Amino acid sequence: MDEAKLDAFMGQLAGYMTGATVCLGIWLGDRLGLFQALNGGGPTTADQLAERTNCHPRLVREWLNSQAAGKVLTYDGATDTYELSPEVALAVADEDSPAFTARGLSVLNSLFIDAEKAADTIRGTGALSWVDHDHHLFDGTEWFFRTGYREGLPVWIDALDGVSDVLHAGGTIADVGCGHGAAVVVLADLYPEATLTGFDFHAPSVETAKERAVEAGVSDRASFRQADAQGYDGSYDLICFFDCLHDMGDPVGILRYAKEHLNPGGTILLVEPFALDDLASNIADNPMAAIFYTASATICTPNSQSQEVGLGIGTQAGAARLREVANEAGLTHVRTADQTPFNLILEVRP
Repeated sequence: MDEAKLDAFMGQLAGYMTGATVCLGIWLGDRLGLFQALNGGGPTTADQLAERTNCHPRLVREWLNSQAAGKVLTYDGATDTYELSPEVALAVADEDSPAFTARGLSVLNSLFIDAEKAADTIRGTGALSWVDHDHHLFDGTEWFFRTGYREGLPVWIDALDGVSDVLHAGGTIADVGCGHGAAVVVLADLYPEATLTGFDFHAPSVETAKERAVEAGVSDRASFRQADAQGYDGSYDLICFFDCLHDMGDPVGILRYAKEHLNPGGTILLVEPFALDDLASNIADNPMAAIFYTASATICTPNSQSQEVGLGIGTQAGAARLREVANEAGLTHVRTADQTPFNLILEVRP
């Protein structure tokens, strides 16, 4: 046995454990309003923060220490105060910032809450429906992607050939697998002339999406209905799949169905998690691979396995595999319109 290799891995494992606990602390800071109370407040004592947030002073002190040790906050021993920098505040305290991540960490809560379900699924049938997960998954997924959609969608739509002009002229959009409606709300704001419909098979998510549209003032042009990915009606100039096609049991059939519901000259926008096509390269060189593969093993692929066909292309399918799926569905035009460290953005047409 190589003791040096063991020591190195133990250090690596300690880092993983630290990261997980710091993420929990960040989620708590957002959930309790602690970061918001620190934001712009300058150096703050534990008692001051506890008073501002109506939280237990002793536990606030321990939370502050955890976040300072994790380099999220800074601590001044001379004054016994803590401070949130403007840069970190963008990620943990400002929900309108494109860097805001704190609320999306609720996804990690769901992974641990549902850990026994995941274990039973892996040793069993491989099937675990999205609807059978803890609510933290639905809440966290909305916020994990919401800020990225706000930042990315204007660029992604502009990268699609002719689509922006169609939408500004009053085009129609369907978002299949819309979840809490984060993308629909962004698109409705970007294209007030367009008419948007979000579809999801999860009834509670559809109700939340309706609330989000009202809150954003776009309910006059954005509506939501419960329907699965081969059960919606109407025809559309743009049909979108945001980070969901890989979750579905029959992606070929679902894209074929979408093709049948496109208006003449219409486009499918397929947004999927970023992955390199070569497995070895993806494992070695994609910094998001470990997160995405874990989600694939415990959430995404089990949901696919719970549905008809159960193709299970996985969260890290990559552009080449997605192109194969689209081609099999009769969609011959598949172009990578853009990509980010988190997403592949594909323009798909017959």
